[in-house]
Amino acid sequence: MKRRLLALILAGVTVCSLTACGGSNSGNSNESAETSAEGGATQMSIALRGGVYADVIKECLPAFEEEHNVTIDVQELSEEDLHTSVALNATSAQGAYDLCMVDGSWMAEFTDAGVLANLSELGYELDDDIIEATTSICYVDDNVYLAPYYGNVTVLMMNKANVEEAGYTVDTVDSLDAVLDICQQAQANGKKGFIYRGDSQNNLVVDFLPILLSYGGWVVDENNQPTVNSEAFVNAMNYYMELIATGEAQVKDDLIASVDSGAATMGIAWPGWYTPTADSAADYIALSGKATDASEAYNANVYGIWCLGVPSNSQNKELAVELLTYLMDPEVQRGTVASGGVPCRYSSLQDEEVLAEYPQYEVVCQALESGIYRPVISQWTEFYTILGSEMDNIINGAKTVEEGLNDAQTSLEELMAE
Repeated sequence: MKRRLLALILAGVTVCSLTACGGSNSGNSNESAETSAEGGATQMSIALRGGVYADVIKECLPAFEEEHNVTIDVQELSEEDLHTSVALNATSAQGAYDLCMVDGSWMAEFTDAGVLANLSELGYELDDDIIEATTSICYVDDNVYLAPYYGNVTVLMMNKANVEEAGYTVDTVDSLDAVLDICQQAQANGKKGFIYRGDSQNNLVVDFLPILLSYGGWVVDENNQPTVNSEAFVNAMNYYMELIATGEAQVKDDLIASVDSGAATMGIAWPGWYTPTADSAADYIALSGKATDASEAYNANVYGIWCLGVPSNSQNKELAVELLTYLMDPEVQRGTVASGGVPCRYSSLQDEEVLAEYPQYEVVCQALESGIYRPVISQWTEFYTILGSEMDNIINGAKTVEEGLNDAQTSLEELMAE
């Protein structure tokens, strides 16, 4: 597995360096183990997913820096560049990063390759206030390696006026049949129905997963072997083709703007993208997990949780654990809500004052309690690339649903056999 990780990372070195991989920074991350000439402050460096995920952490850092006499350099990176940078950093004896954000789907890859430090050995444990389901990928043999920080989970974003025009309310959209009916009515009325992200294989796959789960399907079985040509997968893909025919592919920002304006009706989204209020044009719900009114309800909310971990080669492990403990503190996390933070904590998401101002967190809490992580396999990046490419072939008419999924199954079986 280490060879697989290194091969993937080193292939990207020619286009992406560790310190300049499409992100921003405020200092020299190679000085993380040194002290500055000014005041003897310890230099630390952290690698974060850019956007709101980094913003809510950055606003918390000054208090920690002052109390601990440290200066923290923040690297803000895209998802792909963050994965590359953290993995490449692990190939050095002395790491540049002291804390890093990790997508849950990278857990197997990173632990197999020794990227992350054992937090239990460093004295850190998760507490009972954290929603238990979100911690399922944080452990290896009962030892903690990650802490779930930002509660990203799929939700169904919808324009309230378009939904009501179709004879529903936000609270009565309780099956995929209802979703399709609303989107088809919107299309008939000259508006776009369902918007999906087709700009990358990852986005294409992830946006489809809640639909797949609602049909009782999944991408792998209990032994992590691919199941992408199963009956449930075929049925879900056929439904999805009908659904996306009511709208079009758009990038994230356009999807949000289209649904908010009413030009479009629905799309899979994430809580950090949009903050609905009582007066906002759009709202979101957790999918019910039912394909039809009469069908079984499955867990259909997919985690995209951003976790925090300490690189195994950090030069400041004790300080890094102190920083992690501080950022995961219930009061500190609750304080990030106003800036778009989504803690995986009951004390934040069920707080009366929080809910009075941000009622959508009740939906988020429900989704987090019943969410599912993408497969925790070291081959996940290659897996979704193969699957997403074949889904794209299906959507563009190059292959039928059966042809595309059978070809994906064959390629994925070969991948998992390597």
